[in-house]
Amino acid sequence: MIELTKLNGNIMVLNSDLIKTAEASPDTMLTLINGEKLIVRENCDEVVERVLAYRARLLAAVSRRLSSFGDLQRVVSLSSLDVSDPPASSAPQARRNPDIER
Repeated sequence: MIELTKLNGNIMVLNSDLIKTAEASPDTMLTLINGEKLIVRENCDEVVERVLAYRARLLAAVSRRLSSFGDLQRVVSLSSLDVSDPPASSAPQARRNPDIER
């Protein structure tokens, strides 16, 4: 959970796993996975930093509770997976020759 400030100054606590997108337009608008939109005073960079800090605290808490170093390695390896890029295809892709017009 991260603490954010609504435009009216009220503090709210948000489950950061629900954030789908954050955009500055000029206020920061968060779109949640259920489609709900929230406007907050914090800029996008601050929201990202709070999410990262929250997740780091979670990993630290998990690591303190693990019984062995092997368990810690598994958690760290799972948490560091980058799933944002699609897997590379094993088939080579054709390169476009800029000298040839199509």
